[in-house]
Amino acid sequence: MRQLKKVKSRGIKNDYPNRFSGQLSEDGTQHSIRSRSKDAEALIDLLELPSEDIVGDATEYIPHECNRIISKNGSPDLSFNLSLNPYQGCEHGCIYCYARPSHEYLDYSLGLDFESKIIFKTNALDKLIAFLDSPGYLCEPINIGSNTDPYQPIEKIQCITRSALELFQQTKHPVTLITKSNLILRDMDLLAGLAENQLCQVMVSVTTLSNKLKNQLEPRTAAPNKRLLVIEKLALAEIPVGVLVAPIIPAINDHEIEDIVKRCANAGAKQMHYILLRLPHGLKQLFYDWLTEHYPQRRDKVLNILAQCHKGELYQSEFGMRQQGTGVIAKLIRQRFEIACKQNDIINQRMTGLRTDLFVPPRNLQQLSLF
Repeated sequence: MRQLKKVKSRGIKNDYPNRFSGQLSEDGTQHSIRSRSKDAEALIDLLELPSEDIVGDATEYIPHECNRIISKNGSPDLSFNLSLNPYQGCEHGCIYCYARPSHEYLDYSLGLDFESKIIFKTNALDKLIAFLDSPGYLCEPINIGSNTDPYQPIEKIQCITRSALELFQQTKHPVTLITKSNLILRDMDLLAGLAENQLCQVMVSVTTLSNKLKNQLEPRTAAPNKRLLVIEKLALAEIPVGVLVAPIIPAINDHEIEDIVKRCANAGAKQMHYILLRLPHGLKQLFYDWLTEHYPQRRDKVLNILAQCHKGELYQSEFGMRQQGTGVIAKLIRQRFEIACKQNDIINQRMTGLRTDLFVPPRNLQQLSLF
């Protein structure tokens, strides 16, 4: 039995076909993470969820042994080169999530499957140790959470993110995190220890200050006031904290730009960055349907403005354009954000400046100190 966790709502009501459906690999087969290991059921049983939570509309947690845990992005749009994602798929159910199409590579859909079939990497810590011990590795910051939230509900059980932070603390390795969950406060002890040596920075994702819009856009994320509290508590603990205002959706939440910057600055954020709504691949249809359901009278306006920001298309994948767009409206959003940051003494950029000179490879540490 793999259907495990009862949920109150989904970001998606109707599922969508996988864009790779029917395609085969070069050897004539279709590789998929659905080929589970023999001990999958045993690992699932460790979750020990009550039987009444096993329902039809449930979240399925899928154990998986990954080949590698660190990804290299090579994108000039990002402030980091290395990233670690403990989980694939995200139970938060954000309708706009640009990572949804990545689930299709696993033979799942970007709709219900993305938020209901969550893959957790059982050997993440071993692979991370091996990566940090690899010959010739030159220390540089590793980001946790660039694709899916490292503090989504399954982290309460699996603690993969916490295990990685413990290793980073032991090896004095720099790390950055992105999250919209208040579960990060659980790890303040580790984050504070890392921050003492300039080894840690946190970016809290804030989309809206409206509970109504939050529930429509990202139904199972922390409420706006809880995210402000996360910023406040991290700042008081002297853990460097910034804010990612994302996504900005024209005619939906762009009117909140100034208020979000001000409230987050008052909570203790020092740096901020924003991203315009991204709609790669099948996400265009998902968002179209979401607008039709929640904002039918604004739908065409929203899509027309987005197209104006992407040279007539709903999305551009080119570096330098995909995150903030081009054109008059994109420029206006950029100017408003810059002015709001200036008025609130906020540095308008992603957080940088972590130390790399303190790193000690795991092989140089006593074995017991790692566990």
